[in-house]
Amino acid sequence: MKKLSSLLAMLLVLVFAFTGCGGSGSSDSKEAESTTGAVAESGIPETLIVGTNAEFPPFEFVNDNGDYDGFDIALMQAICDKIGCKMEVNNMEFKSLLGALQMDSIDVIAAGMTATEERKESVDFTESYYEAKQVIIVKKDSNVASFADLNDKKIGVQEGTTGDLYVTPEEDGALVEKAEIKRFKKGVDAVMDLKNGGVDAVVIDKNPAKEFVNGNDDLMIVEDDAAIENYAFAVAKGNTELAEAINNALTELKADGTYDSLIKEYINE
Repeated sequence: MKKLSSLLAMLLVLVFAFTGCGGSGSSDSKEAESTTGAVAESGIPETLIVGTNAEFPPFEFVNDNGDYDGFDIALMQAICDKIGCKMEVNNMEFKSLLGALQMDSIDVIAAGMTATEERKESVDFTESYYEAKQVIIVKKDSNVASFADLNDKKIGVQEGTTGDLYVTPEEDGALVEKAEIKRFKKGVDAVMDLKNGGVDAVVIDKNPAKEFVNGNDDLMIVEDDAAIENYAFAVAKGNTELAEAINNALTELKADGTYDSLIKEYINE
């Protein structure tokens, strides 16, 4: 009897042990589903790789702690929170962003990028999240009052931006008929060249222009409504799932006040 009782006890232990293992496995599976959930089912990656050019304050920059920051970065983080995915930032030259997206090195571009017709040929854009305009930075003793006054001038631009396109005479829709264009990797470098007399003017987006001119008493901004444009996030051609997810998240963020809060924090400080 003692042997039989011992055998029965061992069998009961094994039964409970296997039952316990089965229950634990089921719990882990449900937890995994809840954390990846709709993201995994939709085909949207669990970690969204966001391409940017952190030389474009207040939309993207490196803050005092050495972290990537700015309106675009904060907005994309809020979008990822809504979608249910993590975010990883990949900083690179602005002109390299479209190619990186086409090569699947990144999943989305968040870099104050204007949704131009030319760019739409190679990537898809989300709905616009910000209306911007190109402005002209000049020295305060300059006689430049509009884009028309830039003819025959030396103009500094950030390479590959719409500011570059607007003042390059060979481009469709150019606002300047004849000029010498000097291209820089960073907008701030173009502004420094203006201060040093290397160019007569710099054409760049209004908000970064304000950042660059702030504290430079010898510079001023000239506004011309001829170059108003819309920023949007870019995704790979045909990636409608990600574009729709971002658009839906944007709608929710505007409705719950998050969008306005970020505008106030980064742009209308």
